[in-house]
Amino acid sequence: MLAIVVLLAASASAQGKDYPAAKVSFADFKGLVEAVEPHRAERLVDLDTFLKMSREPDTIIFDSRSDFRFDRIHIKGAKHLAFTDFTQENLGKVIPSVDTKILIYCNNNFEGNQVDFTSKVATFSPRSSADDKALTSQFAAQEKPIMMALNIPTYVNLYGYGYRNVYELDELVDVSDPRIEFEGSIVEKKNVAVEEGL
Repeated sequence: MLAIVVLLAASASAQGKDYPAAKVSFADFKGLVEAVEPHRAERLVDLDTFLKMSREPDTIIFDSRSDFRFDRIHIKGAKHLAFTDFTQENLGKVIPSVDTKILIYCNNNFEGNQVDFTSKVATFSPRSSADDKALTSQFAAQEKPIMMALNIPTYVNLYGYGYRNVYELDELVDVSDPRIEFEGSIVEKKNVAVEEGL
Protein backbone atom coordinates (compact mmCIF):
# COMPACT_ATOMS: atom_id res chain seq x y z
CA MET A 1 0.00 0.00 0.00
CA LEU A 2 2.80 2.39 0.89
CA ALA A 3 4.41 1.65 -2.49
CA ILE A 4 1.21 2.72 -4.29
CA VAL A 5 1.04 5.98 -2.33
CA VAL A 6 4.71 6.67 -3.13
CA LEU A 7 4.13 5.95 -6.85
CA LEU A 8 1.08 8.23 -6.94
CA ALA A 9 2.99 10.97 -5.18
CA ALA A 10 5.91 10.55 -7.59
CA SER A 11 3.56 10.69 -10.57
CA ALA A 12 1.91 13.86 -9.26
CA SER A 13 5.29 15.37 -8.49
CA ALA A 14 6.54 14.58 -12.00
CA GLN A 15 3.55 16.46 -13.38
CA GLY A 16 4.29 19.49 -11.18
CA LYS A 17 1.41 18.81 -8.81
CA ASP A 18 1.53 18.48 -5.06
CA TYR A 19 -1.46 16.11 -4.97
CA PRO A 20 -2.29 12.73 -6.49
CA ALA A 21 -3.65 13.07 -10.02
CA ALA A 22 -7.26 12.05 -10.61
CA LYS A 23 -7.93 8.84 -12.51
CA VAL A 24 -8.62 10.88 -15.64
CA SER A 25 -6.77 10.77 -18.95
CA PHE A 26 -7.67 13.14 -21.74
CA ALA A 27 -5.04 11.44 -23.91
CA ASP A 28 -6.72 8.04 -23.41
CA PHE A 29 -10.11 9.48 -24.31
CA LYS A 30 -8.72 11.30 -27.35
CA GLY A 31 -7.07 8.09 -28.57
CA LEU A 32 -10.33 6.20 -28.06
CA VAL A 33 -12.31 8.80 -30.02
CA GLU A 34 -9.83 8.53 -32.90
CA ALA A 35 -10.28 4.72 -32.95
CA VAL A 36 -14.07 4.97 -32.72
CA GLU A 37 -14.60 7.56 -35.47
CA PRO A 38 -14.08 5.27 -38.52
CA HIS A 39 -15.79 2.35 -36.76
CA ARG A 40 -18.89 4.43 -36.01
CA ALA A 41 -19.02 5.97 -39.50
CA GLU A 42 -19.74 2.52 -40.95
CA ARG A 43 -22.46 1.73 -38.39
CA LEU A 44 -24.94 4.58 -38.74
CA VAL A 45 -28.34 3.23 -39.79
CA ASP A 46 -31.75 4.54 -40.78
CA LEU A 47 -34.89 3.69 -38.80
CA ASP A 48 -36.03 0.85 -41.07
CA THR A 49 -32.63 -0.85 -40.77
CA PHE A 50 -32.55 -0.18 -37.01
CA LEU A 51 -35.97 -1.81 -36.53
CA LYS A 52 -35.11 -4.77 -38.78
CA MET A 53 -31.88 -5.35 -36.86
CA SER A 54 -33.73 -5.09 -33.53
CA ARG A 55 -35.66 -8.28 -34.41
CA GLU A 56 -32.48 -10.30 -35.00
CA PRO A 57 -31.29 -12.80 -32.35
CA ASP A 58 -28.71 -11.64 -29.80
CA THR A 59 -29.62 -7.98 -30.38
CA ILE A 60 -30.70 -5.32 -27.89
CA ILE A 61 -31.87 -1.73 -28.18
CA PHE A 62 -29.88 0.21 -25.60
CA ASP A 63 -30.95 3.48 -23.99
CA SER A 64 -28.41 5.42 -21.89
CA ARG A 65 -30.59 8.44 -21.09
CA SER A 66 -31.41 9.30 -17.47
CA ASP A 67 -33.59 6.96 -15.40
CA PHE A 68 -36.28 9.66 -15.30
CA ARG A 69 -36.45 10.10 -19.09
CA PHE A 70 -36.28 6.36 -19.75
CA ASP A 71 -39.11 5.66 -17.28
CA ARG A 72 -41.30 8.26 -19.01
CA ILE A 73 -40.76 7.10 -22.61
CA HIS A 74 -38.41 4.86 -24.55
CA ILE A 75 -38.42 2.62 -27.62
CA LYS A 76 -40.44 -0.47 -26.81
CA GLY A 77 -38.27 -3.29 -25.50
CA ALA A 78 -35.17 -1.13 -24.93
CA LYS A 79 -32.69 -2.10 -22.21
CA HIS A 80 -31.49 0.71 -20.01
CA LEU A 81 -28.45 1.87 -18.11
CA ALA A 82 -27.96 5.58 -17.47
CA PHE A 83 -24.70 6.85 -18.94
CA THR A 84 -23.60 8.04 -15.50
CA ASP A 85 -23.78 4.43 -14.25
CA PHE A 86 -21.49 2.92 -16.92
CA THR A 87 -18.97 0.50 -15.44
CA GLN A 88 -17.76 -2.83 -16.80
CA GLU A 89 -19.86 -4.61 -14.16
CA ASN A 90 -23.06 -2.61 -14.73
CA LEU A 91 -22.84 -2.92 -18.51
CA GLY A 92 -22.35 -6.67 -18.12
CA LYS A 93 -25.66 -6.89 -16.24
CA VAL A 94 -27.55 -5.26 -19.13
CA ILE A 95 -25.65 -6.50 -22.19
CA PRO A 96 -25.36 -10.31 -22.32
CA SER A 97 -21.93 -10.44 -24.00
CA VAL A 98 -19.43 -8.35 -25.95
CA ASP A 99 -20.74 -10.08 -29.09
CA THR A 100 -24.32 -8.82 -28.53
CA LYS A 101 -25.52 -6.50 -31.30
CA ILE A 102 -26.28 -3.17 -29.59
CA LEU A 103 -28.54 -0.56 -31.20
CA ILE A 104 -28.31 2.89 -29.63
CA TYR A 105 -30.37 6.08 -29.85
CA CYS A 106 -30.79 9.28 -27.85
CA ASN A 107 -32.96 12.39 -27.51
CA ASN A 108 -31.49 13.94 -30.66
CA ASN A 109 -32.99 11.15 -32.78
CA PHE A 110 -36.56 12.33 -32.13
CA GLU A 111 -38.65 15.40 -32.79
CA GLY A 112 -42.19 16.24 -31.82
CA ASN A 113 -41.71 15.89 -28.04
CA GLN A 114 -39.20 18.42 -26.74
CA VAL A 115 -40.11 17.61 -23.15
CA ASP A 116 -39.02 13.97 -23.14
CA PHE A 117 -36.70 14.03 -26.14
CA THR A 118 -35.05 17.40 -25.57
CA SER A 119 -32.36 18.03 -28.18
CA LYS A 120 -28.92 18.48 -26.71
CA VAL A 121 -27.52 21.59 -28.39
CA ALA A 122 -24.98 24.15 -27.21
CA THR A 123 -25.14 27.68 -28.55
CA PHE A 124 -22.58 30.28 -27.63
CA SER A 125 -23.15 33.98 -27.74
CA PRO A 126 -20.43 36.19 -26.35
CA ARG A 127 -21.32 38.56 -23.54
CA SER A 128 -20.60 42.18 -24.34
CA SER A 129 -21.29 45.72 -23.30
CA ALA A 130 -24.46 47.50 -24.44
CA ASP A 131 -22.49 49.25 -27.22
CA ASP A 132 -21.48 45.89 -28.75
CA LYS A 133 -24.92 44.19 -28.63
CA ALA A 134 -25.79 44.79 -32.29
CA LEU A 135 -22.47 43.38 -33.47
CA THR A 136 -22.71 40.47 -31.03
CA SER A 137 -26.21 39.61 -32.28
CA GLN A 138 -24.97 39.62 -35.85
CA PHE A 139 -22.09 37.23 -35.05
CA ALA A 140 -24.25 35.03 -32.80
CA ALA A 141 -26.79 34.60 -35.60
CA GLN A 142 -24.01 33.30 -37.85
CA GLU A 143 -22.68 30.76 -35.35
CA LYS A 144 -23.57 27.11 -35.85
CA PRO A 145 -24.90 25.40 -32.73
CA ILE A 146 -22.91 22.45 -31.43
CA MET A 147 -24.81 19.17 -31.21
CA MET A 148 -24.24 17.54 -27.83
CA ALA A 149 -26.03 14.22 -28.45
CA LEU A 150 -25.59 11.40 -25.96
CA ASN A 151 -25.16 8.92 -28.84
CA ILE A 152 -21.50 9.79 -29.32
CA PRO A 153 -20.23 9.44 -25.73
CA THR A 154 -22.37 6.30 -25.39
CA TYR A 155 -20.80 4.83 -28.53
CA VAL A 156 -17.28 5.84 -27.46
CA ASN A 157 -17.70 4.36 -23.99
CA LEU A 158 -19.26 1.10 -25.21
CA TYR A 159 -16.33 0.72 -27.60
CA GLY A 160 -13.89 1.48 -24.79
CA TYR A 161 -15.48 -1.20 -22.60
CA GLY A 162 -14.96 -3.74 -25.40
CA TYR A 163 -18.34 -3.68 -27.16
CA ARG A 164 -17.64 -3.48 -30.90
CA ASN A 165 -20.96 -4.71 -32.33
CA VAL A 166 -22.66 -1.32 -31.92
CA TYR A 167 -24.97 0.42 -34.41
CA GLU A 168 -26.41 3.91 -34.05
CA LEU A 169 -29.74 5.29 -35.22
CA ASP A 170 -28.80 8.07 -37.63
CA GLU A 171 -32.27 9.22 -38.67
CA LEU A 172 -34.29 12.07 -37.16
CA VAL A 173 -37.68 10.48 -36.44
CA ASP A 174 -40.97 12.15 -35.56
CA VAL A 175 -42.41 10.62 -32.38
CA SER A 176 -45.70 10.08 -34.21
CA ASP A 177 -44.03 7.97 -36.93
CA PRO A 178 -46.12 4.77 -37.14
CA ARG A 179 -43.03 2.61 -37.72
CA ILE A 180 -41.89 2.98 -34.12
CA GLU A 181 -43.46 1.96 -30.82
CA PHE A 182 -42.75 3.54 -27.48
CA GLU A 183 -43.48 2.47 -23.93
CA GLY A 184 -43.17 4.14 -20.54
CA SER A 185 -45.31 5.97 -18.00
CA ILE A 186 -46.49 8.78 -20.31
CA VAL A 187 -47.33 6.29 -23.07
CA GLU A 188 -49.37 4.19 -20.63
CA LYS A 189 -51.26 7.30 -19.45
CA LYS A 190 -52.00 8.28 -23.04
CA ASN A 191 -53.23 4.76 -23.87
CA VAL A 192 -55.50 4.72 -20.79
CA ALA A 193 -56.94 8.12 -21.76
CA VAL A 194 -57.65 6.86 -25.32
CA GLU A 195 -59.31 3.69 -23.98
CA GLU A 196 -61.47 5.74 -21.63
CA GLY A 197 -62.43 8.13 -24.43
CA LEU A 198 -60.84 11.17 -22.80
